[in-house]
Amino acid sequence: MTPRIAPPPLPSFRGRLHDARTATSIGRWLGLAITVCFLTGVISHYLQHPPNWLVDVLPSRPSWGYRLTQGLHVASGIAAIPLLMAKLWAVYPRLFVSPPLRSVRHALERLSVAVLVAAGVFQLFSGLLNIVEWYPWPFAFVPVHFAVAWLLAGALLLHIVVKWLEIRSHWGRGSTGPRAPAAEDEPDRRSLLTGIAAGVGAVTLTTVGQSFTPLKEFDLLAPRHPDHGTQGLPVNRTAAAAGVTASSAGNWRLTVAGPRPYGLTLPELNALPQVEVRLPIACVEGWSVEARWTGVRIRDLLERAGAPPRSRVRVVSLERAGAYRVMEMGSTYAADSLTLLALRLNGQVLSLDHGFPARIIAPNRPGVLQTKWVGRLEVL
Repeated sequence: MTPRIAPPPLPSFRGRLHDARTATSIGRWLGLAITVCFLTGVISHYLQHPPNWLVDVLPSRPSWGYRLTQGLHVASGIAAIPLLMAKLWAVYPRLFVSPPLRSVRHALERLSVAVLVAAGVFQLFSGLLNIVEWYPWPFAFVPVHFAVAWLLAGALLLHIVVKWLEIRSHWGRGSTGPRAPAAEDEPDRRSLLTGIAAGVGAVTLTTVGQSFTPLKEFDLLAPRHPDHGTQGLPVNRTAAAAGVTASSAGNWRLTVAGPRPYGLTLPELNALPQVEVRLPIACVEGWSVEARWTGVRIRDLLERAGAPPRSRVRVVSLERAGAYRVMEMGSTYAADSLTLLALRLNGQVLSLDHGFPARIIAPNRPGVLQTKWVGRLEVL
């Protein structure tokens, strides 16, 4: 008879470093990453979907503002993933204590932990899938991601309040809490934290180059490289995906609707005074790159149409469908001297994938609002 082989014991996860000191040390880094990610995410959301009262208040300068905030948003979100995994490893034994509820305070603590873990895992991994443009869920990503971000922020705040006394007692080098770690654990704890820091550093170094171009040579894991794409820039939405063809763009005529409406063919638009600006294009997926754009100032086109001062403008694309086929631009952007109806990129006529015959380029704006294949401008 073949002897039965006993299955290996399940891991107990009750080693010496599953303590409050280790959890607090990791939690400081994780809390900082989530805070940066949350604040920059709120900025991104309101730049993409501003309420009516905010449309004309949003600043167009600094021109690189969105590039910075969205780069930080994606970088801090990616860095938070290994930190969250390490944090869960450190607190794993305490997630299944018995009895599960011992008091009102303990119930609040358990509730905050449950919501915090669920919201944290959802936010970080759905955000990671968003930057690779994979959406294996039936709901709209943007509103759900924004709503859960506030849920995560509230759960984190509640957790800090409930656990503050324990956090404070384990914050510094010399823990004073009732479960103060043994001195002999410190070398192992330092090794663990060093390994976590190295992992976070490696993940950040190999992805942040998609927005921080001095590190683009290390951009090994990011879904975009700032130099790869048509005319040296990445392309998120191609002309084929938007339903725009060379023939549909070939019969193009720009319509400018306002008190004095008019239309322009491409040769007529090229005959107008041309302006060249250096502006970054920064996408919500985290990549960004600066380029030279040449075209006609939006404010000059609106002025010719008799637009009153501080007018907004609605931009309509030739694309057949899409969440951003129609875009509205506040008066601050419309009046900025850097905001162009661009016709050329880095000295070359726009390719079809980059928005030929004309596209919007404006400072401090998300890439999804830099409308391509512009067919109509409407003074609001």
